[in-house]
Amino acid sequence: MSNKPSVLFVCVHNAGRSQMAAAYLTTLSGGAIEVRSAGSQPAEQVNPAAVEAMAEVGIDMSAEIPKVLTTAAVQDSDVVITMGCGDECPYFPGKRYEDWVLEDPAGKGVESVRPIRDEIKGRVEALIASLAPSTGK
Repeated sequence: MSNKPSVLFVCVHNAGRSQMAAAYLTTLSGGAIEVRSAGSQPAEQVNPAAVEAMAEVGIDMSAEIPKVLTTAAVQDSDVVITMGCGDECPYFPGKRYEDWVLEDPAGKGVESVRPIRDEIKGRVEALIASLAPSTGK
């Protein structure tokens, strides 16, 4: 078992918001936080506009693939952050849950994804400060 806090990001398709959040948390926490992401109805691929938007800030998500949400992933996480998945995310008492209301980048071009990316970065920085204050950048 790891002593690191663990975070699971969940959205419907695991192709945009949750992938960007996971990539930011992995990068900005410097490995101090275990990161997972999943979707209740995973897409076939990560949103190309999200990949492009993250590449602009030096984070490569091109090898990521959408993953299906499992009960085990929720059970193994200390914090579960949902992004528009509604009641499709399993609930377990004792977990910290947050619902981040973010615009869905599906079907949008990179120009529309940039503000979503930037909002996610700010939320991830606040999350890091709350979980592992010494790792904040």
